[in-house]
Amino acid sequence: MVKKEAHITGGIVVGHDGSRAAAAVVRRAGDLARRLGVTLHVVRAWNLATAPRPDSMVGGYVPPFAEFEQAVIADLKADCTAAGLGDDVDVQLYALRGQATERLIDAAAGAEMLVVGTRGAGGFKGLLFGSTATQVVRHSSVPVLVVPNPPE
Repeated sequence: MVKKEAHITGGIVVGHDGSRAAAAVVRRAGDLARRLGVTLHVVRAWNLATAPRPDSMVGGYVPPFAEFEQAVIADLKADCTAAGLGDDVDVQLYALRGQATERLIDAAAGAEMLVVGTRGAGGFKGLLFGSTATQVVRHSSVPVLVVPNPPE
């Protein structure tokens, strides 16, 4: 069954959308989790348009959603390794099918904090604050840390 929600209690939830800027956000959240001694829950919301393609997707064959979910997790794991998350922090990965804002807010409801970037994979280059960050700040039931994008 493809997951649309995560039952997270405690720790820090961080959104990772697969963008280059997300690595800095994950590093910041990982540093906080390590210093506080809590679990880092890395969440990527996905849909068929944003998910990496499973290896089994060839010649018009569209694999089941579960294979897309596995491809998202594999991609997320590689991204977290590339971001420098080491063995000094407990990391849990989640691939949740659906709209990013809704999935992040729901996943973080039982956490200590939610961490997002100012802008990620969507939107327009000129925006300073993305729609996901804006909505998360407005609607989250837990404190939100918004990490600015590193200068280009």
